Amino acid sequence: MTLIRGAVISGGWDGVLRVLSSADGRTLWEYNTIRDFETVNHVAARGGSMGAPGPVVAGGLLFVPSGYVGVRNGAPGNVLLVFGIDRR
Repeated sequence: MTLIRGAVISGGWDGVLRVLSSADGRTLWEYNTIRDFETVNHVAARGGSMGAPGPVVAGGLLFVPSGYVGVRNGAPGNVLLVFGIDRR
C-alpha cells in the first residue's frame, strides 16, 4: 500500500486498484487491471493479481505493477501501469 495526503492506494489480489479515503476508508476511485492493454512498445500485456510490490507515487505519477503476483496462485499478468492526473 501507498499513503499520500488524504488517501491510501492499494492493489488487490482481485486485480482492482483502489484509492481509499484515509479519513474514513470509503472508496474514492477504483480501476480493474485484469484486462488486456495496448502498450507503448506494442508488446502484448495483461493485468492480473497484485501481490508483489505495491503502487508507487513519484513525480506526480502513480506506478502500478499488475500481474506480478510474487506469492500464491493469483491471476497472472505482465504490465506496469502509469497513471497521471488530468488537471482540466
